Amino acid sequence: MSLADFDRSRAAWWGLGVLLSVALVFVVHSFVGTFVFGIFIYYATRPVYRRIRRRIGSPSAAAAISIFALVLPALVLVGYALDRVSQELVRVASDTQFDPLDYGVDPALLDAVADPATLLQSDLLNYLSFGSVSAVLAQIGAAGGVLAVLGIALVHLFVMLALAFYLLRDDHRLSQWFYGRFGDADGVAESYFRAVDADFHSIFFGNILNAALTGTIGVIVYSLLNVFAPAGVAVPAPPLVGLLAGIASLVPVVGMKLVYFPVALYMLVVAVVGPGAGAIWFVVAFALVSFVVVDTIPDLVLRPYVSGRSLHVGAVMLAYTLGPLLFGWYGIFLMPMVLVLLVHFARIVLPELMAGERIQPYVVDPAYLADDRLVDRSGGSGDYAREETIESGRASEEGDARRRAGADGTDRIERSEGRDGSGSERSTDAGDRHADADRSDDGGV
Repeated sequence: MSLADFDRSRAAWWGLGVLLSVALVFVVHSFVGTFVFGIFIYYATRPVYRRIRRRIGSPSAAAAISIFALVLPALVLVGYALDRVSQELVRVASDTQFDPLDYGVDPALLDAVADPATLLQSDLLNYLSFGSVSAVLAQIGAAGGVLAVLGIALVHLFVMLALAFYLLRDDHRLSQWFYGRFGDADGVAESYFRAVDADFHSIFFGNILNAALTGTIGVIVYSLLNVFAPAGVAVPAPPLVGLLAGIASLVPVVGMKLVYFPVALYMLVVAVVGPGAGAIWFVVAFALVSFVVVDTIPDLVLRPYVSGRSLHVGAVMLAYTLGPLLFGWYGIFLMPMVLVLLVHFARIVLPELMAGERIQPYVVDPAYLADDRLVDRSGGSGDYAREETIESGRASEEGDARRRAGADGTDRIERSEGRDGSGSERSTDAGDRHADADRSDDGGV
């Protein structure tokens, strides 16, 4: 390539594209947990969305209802749990005798604070010191830190739900753009990503199923534990604790521990204050049963069976086990995604790459490509129809026949005779015809 042929404008655009790609990678890397959890919510709610979408006309309303249907049970249970906790705290506070001398508090100071007239007549400087002011400022700073953490958590939650919402509403447009822009003549990319999409759905919807099964196990186990509970010490509200444990299992590693650790601590306090050391064995039994039966066994045994059933169970189990250790809390979602991408690359692409042959999508099992997808047949505002089950052989033949016509991208000149007998030239771009045919097949989006 000579210097005269060097296109500075094109090079500048490529440089800008690389810069924007780096910026996008940086943003995704900074919030990778948020994006991964948003993708999980999308796949978990997609079956519900498709059923609702067939019955109502608005895709936005269907997406909002689907996400709300997933979040509402969790909100109801958390609200009920907070109500029970507040009732217990009020009951304990009303039954507890408070002696200020036990905590080094001067009773005269309490009387001054309780009586506004006495407080106004007294010299406030007598009650203020550098240590007391510093303690108050430290408490205010701690409260501000808690509020900041809660605010950041709400922002992350909003991003997760927004990502899931727009993926539900516009996933067909995104897939049409991707296949139209990056699809190959043989349909390998489409076959690969359809297989990946099917396993993503199996894995992430399996997490919801695992949470339901874990909650059922928790309700049964805690109810049985209360049968053997000593007098004065029992699992508070076993159905509620079990269901909360099931919902918390969606948060890996620490999720369920945030449920049964506080419950075990509460039971320990009740045992020490009430029946005494003789009832501590039940608290220990509750903690062990929660950790082994409710937490560990479903996570290592049940989750691989209900998630990624088309993948090897051992590989899925290792992905769920090593993911949180390698990436953190979001690793339980990210590591199975990496596993799915790797497995289907090894199945579809790698054999032909190793053999040096042309990559063909015929190696894809049709069972992986079956997918009930809704396709907008009227350009985004009409009726949706159920897409028929995809057969890999027929899809490959149709893809070959349609895409091979536009592989060279050259213009063909056809000469035709008009009514007056004079010749005319007509230029037709095969690649444009291919793109138009794809758009008409996919709904004109």
